Amino acid sequence: MHIRKRILITGGAGFIGSHLSEVLLQQGHDVLCVDNFFTGTKDNLEHLFDNSHFELLRHDVTFPLYVEVDEIYNLACPASPIHYQHDPVQTTKTSVHGAINMLGLAKRTKAKILQASTSEVYGDPEIHPQTEDYWGHVNPIGFRSCYDEGKRCAETLFFDYHRQHKLRIKVARIFNTYGPRMHPNDGRVVSNFIVQALQGKDITIYGDGSQSRSFCYVDDLVDVLIRLMNSKDSFTGPVNTGNPGEFTIKELAEHVITLTGSKSKLIFKPLPSDDPRQRQPNIELARKELGWEPKVALKEGLIKTIAYFDELLKH
Repeated sequence: MHIRKRILITGGAGFIGSHLSEVLLQQGHDVLCVDNFFTGTKDNLEHLFDNSHFELLRHDVTFPLYVEVDEIYNLACPASPIHYQHDPVQTTKTSVHGAINMLGLAKRTKAKILQASTSEVYGDPEIHPQTEDYWGHVNPIGFRSCYDEGKRCAETLFFDYHRQHKLRIKVARIFNTYGPRMHPNDGRVVSNFIVQALQGKDITIYGDGSQSRSFCYVDDLVDVLIRLMNSKDSFTGPVNTGNPGEFTIKELAEHVITLTGSKSKLIFKPLPSDDPRQRQPNIELARKELGWEPKVALKEGLIKTIAYFDELLKH
């Protein structure tokens, strides 16, 4: 018999949250999305409004929330430098107070709770690729610290609630993810390049383009988050979630130009501070514990993402 779970997703109107909502509804659960619409948008969820098992609540996680739930996916937090540097104090509050409020809710309702952490907890890593036992190399007072240290503190809180209150926790360290419903102005490399190429503008590369990133398509990410939530209670993570395929920023730009058929040229600008040279997850743990690995190749994912932005820019 199918058990219909009551699932809360904070940041549910965001890029990843909206895709997660869709899949959990398809699996037959009740989904309550909570968002303050700082970066999320109702447009991402509009197609779900007719589903009687879906609810959307305007709420800021820095304030307590009183609802009855079985599982919580804590995704609330602006996740791109442009957005999280816009109000750095609020960014840290969202990570830290948000974690405290959601952990408190999980404690009261005995819910299982998953934290969307980030590869940024590794800072500008001195080991490559990064494994979960690496403590990171983070600047605590830089421009990105509001996000990096906020997420690191949230992980601390999750593990302390687990040890002190026996909470069932899951911590996913998410590496670069892309796909339809990314924010067009979030300053992230995939959306930037696609929007510039579709508009026929020059493609801006910071540095010489030799820095590398790994890109995980959103469907693969949603799959691993759900697997992690449903894994045995003794497996808390943290677990790296991302695609280990590594590409230089210049290679990504060239792929986008080819797939859009754009006439855009590449232009190079100076690299911003604290920008990591390399980002690549070691996903052995996710393979072993969750039987997961990404299935969507970069080209296939880019084609779907380009189609989304092409449609969006027409309006």
